[in-house]
Amino acid sequence: MPETQAPAPASAQPFASPGTRLVDLTLLLAEELPCWWSTHMPYQHKTFNYFADRPDQAAPLLCRAGPYQTRWMLIDEHTGTHVDAPAHFVPPADSGLPNAGGQGAVTIDRVPLDQLAGPAAVIDVPDDLPGAAPGISPVITPALLREHEREHGAIAPGTIVLFRTGWDRHYLAGSEGARYCFDALVTRTAPGWPAPEVPIMTELLDRGVRCVGTDAPSIGSSHDGAPVHVAALSRGAVFVEALSGLHQLPARGAYFLFAPLNVARGTGAPGRAMAWVPAAIPAERDRGGRA
Repeated sequence: MPETQAPAPASAQPFASPGTRLVDLTLLLAEELPCWWSTHMPYQHKTFNYFADRPDQAAPLLCRAGPYQTRWMLIDEHTGTHVDAPAHFVPPADSGLPNAGGQGAVTIDRVPLDQLAGPAAVIDVPDDLPGAAPGISPVITPALLREHEREHGAIAPGTIVLFRTGWDRHYLAGSEGARYCFDALVTRTAPGWPAPEVPIMTELLDRGVRCVGTDAPSIGSSHDGAPVHVAALSRGAVFVEALSGLHQLPARGAYFLFAPLNVARGTGAPGRAMAWVPAAIPAERDRGGRA
């Protein structure tokens, strides 16, 4: 892309029309699934009121408030498919802490919704990235961005860039789900998920990208997740992490939207990720043939 000619802003044209199909890109939340960050509060979902009392030694169901069912949740802000607000890694400007700045005041309730919606550029990440080792994430470099742009054109300002790694294939119930996050982050017995390094994130920010997503548990690596978070969030960008099913999207042509919970003072929030895909564009698979 010539340095003297910046691409035009990505168009936010109408997308929900008879010529599109809506696809869900959100992980299912369940206690048996690895939906929470492995070093944070585990997700819990419990019955508060049931239709009638049902005594049980492990977990009795009680009818406290009438013949209906309702449940409560114990949930970290960064559970399942969620967005990181700048305040997640940027301390307030007056805190005197390292990396403090004005973006430290931007909690999730202050992130404009239009920053979480826009035309999607889906970048395929190959399985054979170098650098993977137990507890260590392989690195996504600027070369992958340039390869994508050579094939699909320059990424315009306002584009939502999504890294399609296929890591959501590890999002499994029970002990098999440890490969998703726990084995790389806590026990360091397995390689981490592919993660972008600071240089590629800087290039995206310089192009006017303000929202980046991944189908891995985090944009940050399993071994050192802070630098890329600080680099982008301090410039007002946001991250949508733990997406699922990005194989349903073409490299270009889909319109992406993430709708977070509107949480006061939130450093992030779970929500629903979705995309509208033109019916005439078939869904792609990544280079490894994953579906």
